[in-house]
Amino acid sequence: MVEDASGIGEAVATALAEHGASVLCLYVDIAGALDTAATITEMGGEADAGQLNILDGEAVTAAFESFNVKKGSLDIVVCTPGVNVRKPILEYTDEDIDRVLGVNLKGNAHVIQAAGRIMISQGSGSIILFSSIRSVVVGPGQSLYAATKAGIVQMVRVAAAELGPSGVRVNAIAPGVIDTPLTAPIKDKPAWYSAYADRNIFKRWGEAREMAGPTVFLASEAASYVTGTV
Repeated sequence: MVEDASGIGEAVATALAEHGASVLCLYVDIAGALDTAATITEMGGEADAGQLNILDGEAVTAAFESFNVKKGSLDIVVCTPGVNVRKPILEYTDEDIDRVLGVNLKGNAHVIQAAGRIMISQGSGSIILFSSIRSVVVGPGQSLYAATKAGIVQMVRVAAAELGPSGVRVNAIAPGVIDTPLTAPIKDKPAWYSAYADRNIFKRWGEAREMAGPTVFLASEAASYVTGTV
């Protein structure tokens, strides 16, 4: 589990533990990963935590290999981190571009590579990446973020085709507007918040816990014939 230590990452990690998974929470800020692992342990689940920056491909490989050796297999990998810099594309700096492209594309690629190598060797596994509604619909200030989330979808499809013959499934989840720390800048502006809610059938934002069900499904044998999907 490579998580964002709050919001969707925390909700997904907890749900997988509730369904019997032995969870390793990994995040660039180890304090957040430790908090999630502690929550899981307190509810009777099995969890550990570690620090990981998914921009470091060698570190991602080392973390997954260590877990594989310790537990005997690497069955499920879920990657939830995402970065957005909300500003018009003409105002993006090179630093902004590198940050968004780095985490959202390079980081997710590292996760697929490291998990895929182990899962191919064992002949099974489920990799789940998080895209976004921005992969199909856009708005002002979402240029690089939208591009990377669409890129994740295509990366998942290609990885599914390449790894599928070895028994490895690769899928994506594309949430709508979810109440998380990432969307806090929107929530802090009532008119902006309401505008998003009003466009939704349920007239509200989604909650992080509502991403747990789809993730558990894709991770489980109930989705044994599902790959390359969003």
